[in-house]
Amino acid sequence: MKTLSAKDRMMPWGLMTLAGVVATLLIAASAPSQPAAADEIQSSIARGGKLYDNWFKMVGADKPTKTHAAWPASNTQKQGDVTHRCKSCHGWDGLGKDGAYASGSYKTGIKGVNGMWRADPAKIVAVLKDQTHGFAGKMEEEDFRDIALFVSEGMVDMNQYIDRSTKSPKAGNKERGAAYYNTVCVGCHRQDGKWPKAMEETLGAAMGNPWEVMHKIMNGQPDEPMPALRALPGREQIVMDIMEHLMTLPKKR
Repeated sequence: MKTLSAKDRMMPWGLMTLAGVVATLLIAASAPSQPAAADEIQSSIARGGKLYDNWFKMVGADKPTKTHAAWPASNTQKQGDVTHRCKSCHGWDGLGKDGAYASGSYKTGIKGVNGMWRADPAKIVAVLKDQTHGFAGKMEEEDFRDIALFVSEGMVDMNQYIDRSTKSPKAGNKERGAAYYNTVCVGCHRQDGKWPKAMEETLGAAMGNPWEVMHKIMNGQPDEPMPALRALPGREQIVMDIMEHLMTLPKKR
């Protein structure tokens, strides 16, 4: 084998180094600016979204055995631990009686949390701990903070993205959605959306409740290694694209 001279060995390295510096500068110039670490609250908001979904699963607490005291007697379809979940009263869309839960098995007549959007998180924490909600002492302060951040800063008006009459995304692109799904989601859910088997229904069938699907894509699944996509630029469009693809998947196992 021919031995390279010092000059020959140095030239490729120098060229590669120059190319690397140029590439780094180009990437840095084109990349969107990122928030400072101290300003990164999206992970807390996503965690708050999972707590809003099922706080007792997230904190490792026992399931409540009795129906929540504030659950209206007019609703006899839902009882027990499910009535202690924030989403059960206020909806995945946060609009309560004025949203997707205006009818159906979760109809309660309870108002949404949209009146707290952009509110001081401390005010929301106080409500969570009041006599009506009764969560004082059941969670750590970090948990209360994260739920409050989610309600204040993390909820979106899902009416902008989901057509309530058709239960479909308003502006999704199924081709883009397939690309997102087949790179981000397929590892756990497989191409047909029937996995993991612990899911109560396939992802295609889950699109019967697109508000829940949007919430979980944005924030993840409680106590599961599901990624939350809320920190991505254009996240709402990404979610609509993925949901458009999910609508093409099998509805039965």
